[in-house]
Amino acid sequence: MRPVGNFRKLDNGEYRLRYRVKGGTMRRFPQTFATRAEAERVLWKMAEDGRADVTRDDRLRALILLATFASLRWGEITALRRCDIDLTNRTVSVRGAFVERANGEMILGPTKSRAGIRTVTIPAAIVPALVAHLGKYTKREPRALVFTGIKGGPLRRSGFNKVTHWKYVVEALGVPNLHFHDLRHTGNQLAADMGVSTKNLMARMGHDNERAALRYQRKSAKGDRAIADGLDALVQAERGEDNGGAAGARVPVA
Repeated sequence: MRPVGNFRKLDNGEYRLRYRVKGGTMRRFPQTFATRAEAERVLWKMAEDGRADVTRDDRLRALILLATFASLRWGEITALRRCDIDLTNRTVSVRGAFVERANGEMILGPTKSRAGIRTVTIPAAIVPALVAHLGKYTKREPRALVFTGIKGGPLRRSGFNKVTHWKYVVEALGVPNLHFHDLRHTGNQLAADMGVSTKNLMARMGHDNERAALRYQRKSAKGDRAIADGLDALVQAERGEDNGGAAGARVPVA
């Protein structure tokens, strides 16, 4: 979601803001702004409280969902190709990663570590977003990049920030210091909260040492509860088998 408006730099160096209201009419904001950034903040605030119309751009929605729920790094997710996505088995295969050099050149190289080469199972809840993205934005060739810039090349961070208006979106959500990599941290913590083993968490994260995985597990009280609940389910199942039926049920004896 982003507000509909435009900015024009005046001869005196200030910026004029025009915005669209619901219904399609363009209006001019009564005052000018010393900087474009100040004008943009006002436009986003107007969109937040309903004074400015918004448009919904879902071009990178699937990317954000994958970064969170598959715990992928920026370089890994931007290097994904259509053939890496298996919608039937709900898996994403990570085979490499893009690195952007200081001169702007995009280099496709190996993952951060050998453990980075992995296959991650994704939740069924995000599959529809991937299906929609592949059908709308990704070319048909198996080697086609899943996520690209506006012109079809590898997606750069600057392009991502421009399309998503990340800075203003996270401010509007009340988390102004949220960075893209925090999405991966969130996914890692959610996985740890499930009570998975250290080895399984390492495999999902693409880490070849235990320290990072243990950091998430130490922070997770929910993980301990999930383990206890899992053990309880096993005990209840065993009781059911011992009774010859469901746990707690009375079974007639001939």
